[in-house]
Amino acid sequence: MATSSPSIKKLILINSVWWFISSFIRGTILVKQNVTYTEAIVDCIITFGLLGASCILIINNMRYYLPKQEKYWYVLVISVAISSVSLFISMIVLRLLFGSDKHYLQVFDDSTGIRFGISFLSVGCMSLVGLLYYTQEEQQLMNERKNDAEKMAREAELYKLRQQLQPHFLFNSLNSISALTGSQPEKARHMIQQLSDFLRGTLRKEEHQWSTLKEELEYLKLYLDIEKVRFGHRLQTNIDHDDESLEMKLPALLLQPVVENAIKFGLYDTVGEVAICIQAKNLNGVLQVTVRNPFDPETAQPLQGTGFGLSSIKRRLFLLFARQDLLQTKSEDSFFITTITIPQLV
Repeated sequence: MATSSPSIKKLILINSVWWFISSFIRGTILVKQNVTYTEAIVDCIITFGLLGASCILIINNMRYYLPKQEKYWYVLVISVAISSVSLFISMIVLRLLFGSDKHYLQVFDDSTGIRFGISFLSVGCMSLVGLLYYTQEEQQLMNERKNDAEKMAREAELYKLRQQLQPHFLFNSLNSISALTGSQPEKARHMIQQLSDFLRGTLRKEEHQWSTLKEELEYLKLYLDIEKVRFGHRLQTNIDHDDESLEMKLPALLLQPVVENAIKFGLYDTVGEVAICIQAKNLNGVLQVTVRNPFDPETAQPLQGTGFGLSSIKRRLFLLFARQDLLQTKSEDSFFITTITIPQLV
């Protein structure tokens, strides 16, 4: 695992401050034991210089190799090894430099155990700091990668759901155009133009995941114009909304499959006129859209078979808001009512 340059600089700074403070304390203690200032300074530079350099080496090594299974054993072993080697080297160097000063050598020999203990604890602490720091950083990177992967998967599924809805409507429209071509060519040409405008608007909306209710209703009216060519006077629509709700946000292309579902259950099993009612309102800062259509309970079963349209909308809302209760359906007095609740993102 390689980490960023600012991270290693922070750890080196912590390491340097730690050993500087330790050197100051050690030097003060040596001076109080009647060791000369020169001997105390040289002792601290050699002893803590070796330990500090060793800790920097350990910290730098952790950038590329971070122990997983036995990390605490790794810290224990490396602390014992570094402390022993640094004590041995400093002992040889300091004896060569101050071998003629018996008082200093006596102080050094008497403090050998304490020197090893302090070195062991200090190296162990610095190794643990580096280990915990890099472990936390690695966990953060893993979480970011996981979140990015989940976001990409969620966006891919959302895109797939939206793409699956479009062919169904397109095939129905093309079949209607085909049927009108022979008997009513003018109406067929008009429907082709409307379908072209509808699909062009769809392609533009694909680039934006969110749109305002005003934009969505304009798109929905274009869709309903195409459907009215198919069903003629049999399809009546009533769109009602308050002014506050027009600028509220909702996922792009969300309402069309809901209205298509209402048309399917409202018109496919009847021969008379059918009114589809669409109501949108601002409900305490939350956008609520209700689609209401009549149905014949003897020939339709909307609650048992709401179709791919509503199930895909429910799945899409769950992917966006992590909630299962944002799409509700119910049957009431021969009416099928679909209610969508859209929380507003701050």
